[in-house]
Amino acid sequence: MLDVRIIKTPSKGTIDILMRRKGSDHNTEPECIDAVGLVQGKMIEMVCASDIAEKAVGVTVEDIKGSCPQNMILLAIFGDTASVESAIHEITCDAKERKSHVNSKTY
Repeated sequence: MLDVRIIKTPSKGTIDILMRRKGSDHNTEPECIDAVGLVQGKMIEMVCASDIAEKAVGVTVEDIKGSCPQNMILLAIFGDTASVESAIHEITCDAKERKSHVNSKTY
């Protein structure tokens, strides 16, 4: 199950938190941060979500370091608002499609 949020026009403090916790060089910020999409889920879901987001639109995806006892992974999707919304839409549509395939039973 995915947990998804979008932050439009994130504050400097919010961006600072994400930059400190991102997996890549924390001194390098993405070019455009008009919005941030946050997606949390299992590792397999997050690898697929990252791939979907980067293929769908011009966004930058970063893994965000944390300490979740359930081994959940958090991705931050940076970009302009429309691109982040589009990436989140593609990710949630894919998750719903996969869930319907898993829940369908053939007898």
